[in-house]
Amino acid sequence: MTVTNNIYSNTPENTAKAADVIKNGGLVAFPTDTVYGLGANVYDAKAVASIFAVKQRPAFDPLISHIADIDFLQEYAQTDSRVLDLAKHFWPGPLTFVLKRKDQNPALDLVCSGLPNIAVRMPNHQLALDLIKASGTPIAAPSANKFKCISPTTAQHVADSLGNEVNMILDGGACKIGVETTIIDLTTSQIVILRAGGLSKEDIEKFTGEKVFVSSGNSDKPSAPGQLLKHYAPKIPMRINVSENDVKKDEFYIGFGKSEKAHLNLSVDGNINEAASNLFAYMRIAENQKKYSAIAIAPIPNNGLGLAINDRIRRASYVD
Repeated sequence: MTVTNNIYSNTPENTAKAADVIKNGGLVAFPTDTVYGLGANVYDAKAVASIFAVKQRPAFDPLISHIADIDFLQEYAQTDSRVLDLAKHFWPGPLTFVLKRKDQNPALDLVCSGLPNIAVRMPNHQLALDLIKASGTPIAAPSANKFKCISPTTAQHVADSLGNEVNMILDGGACKIGVETTIIDLTTSQIVILRAGGLSKEDIEKFTGEKVFVSSGNSDKPSAPGQLLKHYAPKIPMRINVSENDVKKDEFYIGFGKSEKAHLNLSVDGNINEAASNLFAYMRIAENQKKYSAIAIAPIPNNGLGLAINDRIRRASYVD
């Protein structure tokens, strides 16, 4: 565990202090409903550049912008009735829209990785919304961890990964959902999931009444975050879809459902939502076990949030 002096409790005073950090070009890690984000003023190119530097993230991998008011979306990106209907129904929540930019403001080029589109969402976490409002600007925020590593779901996870490279870490407790947002492309007539996440494909289809398509994107030229082949990776090798009878002696086993051999179980009851909320925290525990040199994870059903879980562990286990 990394010892830092930049974790701040959830108080109005600390939120105001963090907003001042954002306004002055600094970095603030803050909780959302999904994972902790590493935030900067979306219009401050120098501050956004420092996100990439601190995370050691390539500039071709675009960032998500966080807003706190649906009405602001129309000033920021091109919208239509479909976009606004989806926003009113699912926001605040774990859903990110990829939209065409309202204008080609050069201040947004780095956030968008030079693409003509922008990724936007409204988090369902009061502390995050309060910070965005107090900052007076949308906040660009990828997950608050080193690039390709396990995403953080607590303030301490952020501190362990980034230490004092962040000006402030606002502690809002453990994230409820535990995997990043679902990202959908709304620049075409069909809705396409670019990254599975905290909102299920089925929920989107139920609301829209139309088929939602799934794309893994181009890992060489990502159109949204989370499309690289290797991502969310622990420090030690990991195998997926491993039955408990196939676990090797040097593997720390993360089970799902009934299991007698699991060192940790994502959900004994086979609850997909519980499994998603536990995933990154359990991967962090597993990678720090001195007795084991690898991780094995049980098969996870691919329905509901299982689509997001399987996306994360597939990328986490990818071998270059």
